[in-house]
Amino acid sequence: MNCLQCSKKSCRSAVSCGAESFDQETVLETYRQQDEKSAVKAAARLVDGGRAGTLSRIEELVEFSKEMGYRHIGLAYCYGMEDIARCTGDILKESGFRVTGISCTVGALRQDQINQNSSLPGVSCDPLGQAAQLKSQRVDLAVLIGLCLGHDMLFTRHYSGDMTTLVVKDRPFSHDPVKGIRKHCATVPPAV
Repeated sequence: MNCLQCSKKSCRSAVSCGAESFDQETVLETYRQQDEKSAVKAAARLVDGGRAGTLSRIEELVEFSKEMGYRHIGLAYCYGMEDIARCTGDILKESGFRVTGISCTVGALRQDQINQNSSLPGVSCDPLGQAAQLKSQRVDLAVLIGLCLGHDMLFTRHYSGDMTTLVVKDRPFSHDPVKGIRKHCATVPPAV
């Protein structure tokens, strides 16, 4: 199955193409679990009723977090984006949340301690330390801000809780990866 190669797009009219390899009843049963029902309801409030495209991502984050009943939000951020993380924290605090920010340099581990093949001097990024610290502080939601590609994957592998990405690092395009995609594919329409 490869939806990019499908010309019918029947699923967009609630008609299965029949090529799925997952059990739909198992998926539906998972959606019926309370945690998933809450997330589905909160996400729907952001897009239903003509609201899709009317809120910025930070506004969505605030509304979604309130709907989910989160009180303590953790920010796992790249030290190069500390100003963005600080501003994000201020917005969240003004919206009534407790905020904990954890830099990628938490633990002060050297490059050669994390990557034995590294000859770089100085401190290393430590996404596993960020995940462990946010878990130990029992945040309700972890928000990733500009973690490097690979570091974001390590964080998500080792963090066992609700999380989302607020900012994706893309330095050449001011952290807007869609610009990089459009540079290579001029036919990409505006986002829906």
